[in-house]
Amino acid sequence: MKIGNFDLEKDGTYIIAELSANHNGSLQTALETIKAAKECGADAIKLQTYTADTITLNSQKDDFMIDGGTLWDGKNLYELYTEAYTPWEWHRELFEYARSIDIDIFSSPFDKSAVDFLEILNPSAYKIASFEITDYELIRYTALKMKPIIISTGIALESELQDAVDICREVGNENIILLKCTSAYPAPLEDANLLTIEDLAKRFDVVSGFSDHTLGSVAPIVAVSLGAKVIEKHFIIDKSIGGADAEFSMCAKDFKEMVQNIRDAEKLLGCVDYSMSDKKRKNREHARSIYVSKDIKKGELLSEKNLKSVRPSYGMHPKHLHKVLGTKATKDYKFGDRFEYPYKM
Repeated sequence: MKIGNFDLEKDGTYIIAELSANHNGSLQTALETIKAAKECGADAIKLQTYTADTITLNSQKDDFMIDGGTLWDGKNLYELYTEAYTPWEWHRELFEYARSIDIDIFSSPFDKSAVDFLEILNPSAYKIASFEITDYELIRYTALKMKPIIISTGIALESELQDAVDICREVGNENIILLKCTSAYPAPLEDANLLTIEDLAKRFDVVSGFSDHTLGSVAPIVAVSLGAKVIEKHFIIDKSIGGADAEFSMCAKDFKEMVQNIRDAEKLLGCVDYSMSDKKRKNREHARSIYVSKDIKKGELLSEKNLKSVRPSYGMHPKHLHKVLGTKATKDYKFGDRFEYPYKM
């Protein structure tokens, strides 16, 4: 599967910098964030495309008030999304700028009108946010665009994940990526359950990855070691900018370090390999083999007093020592001689 020009099988881990609300209402900050994400090594920048009116109602009733131990308690949903949204009139400039500096760009649509709007900009993929997992018509409408569709698991029931995958396949879209996600901001490490990443890939026969809301970079690195092909992390130039998502977003310095650590983790993982490289063959010189530890006369009994398994490896393989011991020497040996093949046993 490819996202844009990025091949998820050949090119490693696809790393997404989530802009979210980290422009804090400034187009210039949004542009600078895209530039910083590119410089930090991100493969893509991701936006969120909604308005307060496309995502909720402007109501002060209890149902619409935030009161769940979050960063945003005390606001109503409409106020939060009015503060956090990325103006649609910015999108074209953001897309054009990202492409001009060769960083991929796409977005999370939150209703059908956002999908229609984004289609004009031809994003390389679409992301369904975890809280939209129950909006089956949005999933269907987005999947019909036949671009890779990335879905965060977040609050989803297993049955809803199956439904979402089935919907994509029913319309002919097989380019499905499921991201393990904990919908807490920030997310406690003990709630990450990263072992789910491998299970997602097997259970639903999809590409799997990780949308990370934990603090720090330990979780993404572990996720990559468990098979995550996509990593998404909220990105901010500097937390001093402030904004709705600043507290659980990763600053540029730390994001760059995370990207490097992920690339190092990819090198460490490598591939399944039992072959004998030139380097391994050279290093085998420092393995053990059988050497003469005391002068031996022809016909003398071979024992642990005159033979030893020691370094280096130019003598007989130590696995034969038990066969040799108790037999008689077929020739004279000097201290330090290799005990070599052929030898009558």
